[in-house]
Amino acid sequence: MTVRRHPPVWRAKDGLYRVELGAEDRAVLRELPLQLSQAFAANPKDQAFRRLSPPAYADDPVAEEEYRGLVGQELSDGKTAALETLAKTADAKELNEDQLDAWLRALNFVRLWLGTVLDVSEDEEGDEPEDAPHILYHVLTWVQALVIDALSGEA
Repeated sequence: MTVRRHPPVWRAKDGLYRVELGAEDRAVLRELPLQLSQAFAANPKDQAFRRLSPPAYADDPVAEEEYRGLVGQELSDGKTAALETLAKTADAKELNEDQLDAWLRALNFVRLWLGTVLDVSEDEEGDEPEDAPHILYHVLTWVQALVIDALSGEA
């Protein structure tokens, strides 16, 4: 008899997503969103956050200011909600689609932040990491890929 093995994140027949990650991975998913939120609250103008809110109108400061005035708070609230969802559901064994979508967005925010802090370039994306912060970045990349596969129906 063949036992079917699922990836660590997959969509079950009931429409929910099953998550089978180790305790260390879950601890990372629980703690990093909180650390990002705290760091941003302490110093929102820090250059480490520049990739989290790139300008919509880089060549037009007036249009950029108007855009930020119209949607800036909504974008910020969305980031906060996604980060909170990831932190609160990091230990969940089942997630609905909205929760897993929040994971995807939050993982993206955390990766952008950490990648900026670590000065990760596209050239090193495939390199084998040697230090803890870069290993952490690669773990986040792996989990993000699992979530993308699950949401796209490939898992």
